[in-house]
Amino acid sequence: MLLYFMLHLFLFPYYMGTLKGSTLSATNNIGKPGCLTMCGNLSVPYPFGIGKDTGCSLDDSFSVICNTSYSEPKLFLLSSGIEIYNISDSEFRIATDVAYKCYNEDKTLSWDLDMNYTISPFSFSPKNKFIVIGCDDFSMIRGEGFSGGCVGLCSQARHGPGGQCLGMGCCETSIPKGLDYYNVTLYTFRNHSDVWSFNTCGYAFLGEEGSFKFQGASDLTDEWSVWERILSTVPVVVDWVVAGNCSECKGNSSCVEVADVDGGGYRCKCNNGYEGNPYLHPGCQDINECEDLETNPCYGDCMNTLGGYTCSCPLGSFGDAKAVNGCQHAKDSQFSSTIYIIGAMLGLLAILSVIVGIFFGIRRRKLMNLREKFFEQNGGVLLKQKINSQGSHEAMTLFSTHQLRKATDNYSQENIIGRGGYGVVYKGVLSDKHVVAIKKSKIVDGSQAEQFINEVLILTQVIHRNVVKLLGCCLEEEVPILVYEFISNNTLFHHIHSRLGGMNWLSWENRLRIAVEAAGAIAYLHSETIMPIIHRDVKSTNILLDDNYIAKISDFGASRLVPIDHEQVTTLIQGTLGYLDPEYFNTSQLTEKSDVYSFGVVLAELITGKKPIGVDRANVEKNLATYFVNAVKENRLFEIVEPRILREGTFGQIQAVGDLIKRCLSSKGQDRPTMKKVAVELDNLRKFTTHQWIQQHKHQETKSLVLEVEQSDLYDVPLVSYGNNDSESY
Repeated sequence: MLLYFMLHLFLFPYYMGTLKGSTLSATNNIGKPGCLTMCGNLSVPYPFGIGKDTGCSLDDSFSVICNTSYSEPKLFLLSSGIEIYNISDSEFRIATDVAYKCYNEDKTLSWDLDMNYTISPFSFSPKNKFIVIGCDDFSMIRGEGFSGGCVGLCSQARHGPGGQCLGMGCCETSIPKGLDYYNVTLYTFRNHSDVWSFNTCGYAFLGEEGSFKFQGASDLTDEWSVWERILSTVPVVVDWVVAGNCSECKGNSSCVEVADVDGGGYRCKCNNGYEGNPYLHPGCQDINECEDLETNPCYGDCMNTLGGYTCSCPLGSFGDAKAVNGCQHAKDSQFSSTIYIIGAMLGLLAILSVIVGIFFGIRRRKLMNLREKFFEQNGGVLLKQKINSQGSHEAMTLFSTHQLRKATDNYSQENIIGRGGYGVVYKGVLSDKHVVAIKKSKIVDGSQAEQFINEVLILTQVIHRNVVKLLGCCLEEEVPILVYEFISNNTLFHHIHSRLGGMNWLSWENRLRIAVEAAGAIAYLHSETIMPIIHRDVKSTNILLDDNYIAKISDFGASRLVPIDHEQVTTLIQGTLGYLDPEYFNTSQLTEKSDVYSFGVVLAELITGKKPIGVDRANVEKNLATYFVNAVKENRLFEIVEPRILREGTFGQIQAVGDLIKRCLSSKGQDRPTMKKVAVELDNLRKFTTHQWIQQHKHQETKSLVLEVEQSDLYDVPLVSYGNNDSESY
């Protein structure tokens, strides 16, 4: 046994020479001028280079040494001393090594070797397989972020199914991409005691898939033979890439980015019909295919073209000139004339095809130029500048025109889910089946483009469970487009004022919860974003509800970023009638208290079930804000509150909410609470409903309120005022 393994040291060079001769031939790539490109019969293409500090390689990791002290020169990596057997345009091959354990008849270990192998900065190719041979063995292979293993078992020395490694004496498994080192540990179940008569050793190794053929009984019983065959015929494939981004590929070549290796990188590749070194000037040169008819068969007239060649039958014959005896001579003049006519027609068709191709090429170029123009017109350059100046790192998808047109069935009318002052909203389904809401803004001029970009910038800063999430945008069309998460359960306005919305779920507790969620989101915009954000268009149609009736604040088209050192901003008046802050309307001075006023109107909607502007109400009741404040001042709050709230709420809760709304609707902004205080007060009122002592008195207090209502005969109208006046919901 000792002699058996000592031979490994002496015969290893012989095995490797045999393996080297069986690998793929070298590529046609060349090296830098003045640099050696051959080591024996091995070609060394740039970015690899022979020698240390010679400048022949791209960098030190690609430097190799040609050792001529052997009978046949050998090539080694300078950084690790690993021998290389050949190099292609994406990989090179090296020798494998074998982990083994051998046992004596008394179960004692006679020989064993575990294995560690490092190839950084390169990586082992997934073309390799991890293989275990033995009848009482299992082995683990480990690398960074990877662990795998294989088990070889058998009870007698016999050939496995089809000679494959399927677990019966031989097992193989895959490795992941990007593995730059591995270690192998071999284990045994019973020290080969049950199988020692025909199998004394177990082996584990990494090798190129298909290079090792399991031969069954002979590989299990003849340890020398299988070990010798592994070393002499099984290489390991190593992937190589150039670090960095595509930038250095020369003429007539293309760059392929590779992200699945450690650190990522790229490779250059000659285009079809060209050969040479794509990393060196002047790049790849055209191949004259007509000089190599064995590879490029042509049994007629061959003509070389850039990147290809043409092969046609001689004049007076027809057929496939690339096939043996493919060209047939014409039998008579009439047939020959027919051939000429067909040829002329085909020629004319070819000319027409070229003209059509040029036409569509020009049209495509115009469309590309138009999309670039729209990108700039819609504020794309401004968006990039502002993101860079603000140091924003939020991920945002830039959707193409094709993606969004396909998602909305070319913006079909059937997919419209909302309309408003800033555009139309469509429901869309992306190619990955993700449902989204796509907001197509109205045609904008320069100032409106800035408003659109403002909305994009605001939403990239907002991360809150009660704010609609922006997924991305598209600036390639005449009108700018935003893509949001799809909120499926309509608007708060719809659920308050529409019979179809259903009122069963809109209990007093749910109204308080929605109010707390919406108030918290607006408070977040005011005080917890990088720069305070004033929404400027808070209303019930801009509060969406998801599948679980969770509130989501939407539509930031009119929003403003407010510098921290500014308490108010002078702006053009924007907002919605019925929700608009009168102080802002009169002074054009926008503050966070303007959102507080608008939110107070939303709270009034929630508690009364009435619309902000009621065209069917008397003059004194048309404006809900004025009507509500007057009712509270005149102690008539319980006359305008929805009957259901009187049944489900308590006197103290309803009165507290009414007082809070009155403060929010104060004509002077300085008298209004902050949104954060509004959120805290509403949250405390909501928690108040869960106290046990209040639940004990709730029923009696509510009952007395309802009796009082019924006796006064003030509530002979439906529970809510129904209608379908929904607005844009994004």
